[in-house]
Amino acid sequence: MIRGAKKAAGFLMVIVLIILLAAGMVVTYPNEYKLIRQFGEIVRVVETPGVSFKIPLIQTSTSLPKELQIYDIPKSDVITKDKKSMIADAFVLWRISDPILFTRHLNGQVAQAQSRISASVFSSMKSVISNMDQAEIIENRNGQLALDISGNIGNSLDGYGIQVLAVETKSLDMPDDNKQAVYDRMISERNNIAASFTAQGNSSAQKIKNDTTKEVSVMKSAARAEAEKIKAEGEAQYMQILSNAYNDVNKADFYNFVRSLDAAKASLKNGNNTLILDKSSPMAQIFYGY
Repeated sequence: MIRGAKKAAGFLMVIVLIILLAAGMVVTYPNEYKLIRQFGEIVRVVETPGVSFKIPLIQTSTSLPKELQIYDIPKSDVITKDKKSMIADAFVLWRISDPILFTRHLNGQVAQAQSRISASVFSSMKSVISNMDQAEIIENRNGQLALDISGNIGNSLDGYGIQVLAVETKSLDMPDDNKQAVYDRMISERNNIAASFTAQGNSSAQKIKNDTTKEVSVMKSAARAEAEKIKAEGEAQYMQILSNAYNDVNKADFYNFVRSLDAAKASLKNGNNTLILDKSSPMAQIFYGY
């Protein structure tokens, strides 16, 4: 009887030890933090995945997410530097960087963290956009605007154990009631810029054309002057040759004869093959040998 009671007590003791061991076991997964509390105070944070232990019945454990969090911020109206209204729709990539601060200031509640993040991001977005014109905002939607908003947040949420990794704008657009008017104005501005460039190009082209025409005119004038000079020099040489020829008695008769033939040829035009000369004319004297 006593032996049976001892066996039962031993068996009960084993069961109690197993229960205590199970109650003291803490399993930590890769995507979570384990907070070990003792009388409500955090005494230890387990970040390494695996099995660890706590004091049963005295210490308790709670979990916080360790992986990257995505929070879709509600759409909000913002005003640009040129007093234009725009609707911003963005989301935030964040994570818990300090579980103790996160628990102390936000009671370990993700919903409270999202509320705090939403307020901080909206404030940063409002500050950045209010210093930019609407056209400038539209031109910077390729990523620079998101970087400016993230940079403006900085480490303002570090005190809550929150690290903001990125703020991405899903859309940043005008309200539907004035969207078309804004687009028309932007198109008109771009058309004015294009017309200005076209006018500048036409002015430059006309200047080049005028300069080229002037250069060609100067070159033609110089060429004509050179041609006239060469022609005058040729005529002077021609006259000198003729003068020398006429001054030579042996050649003078021959040149007179040739000139007479040229004159006779010039008079025979329009099918007229008859040349009538008076015997007293110089040409007749040349032909008759007087």
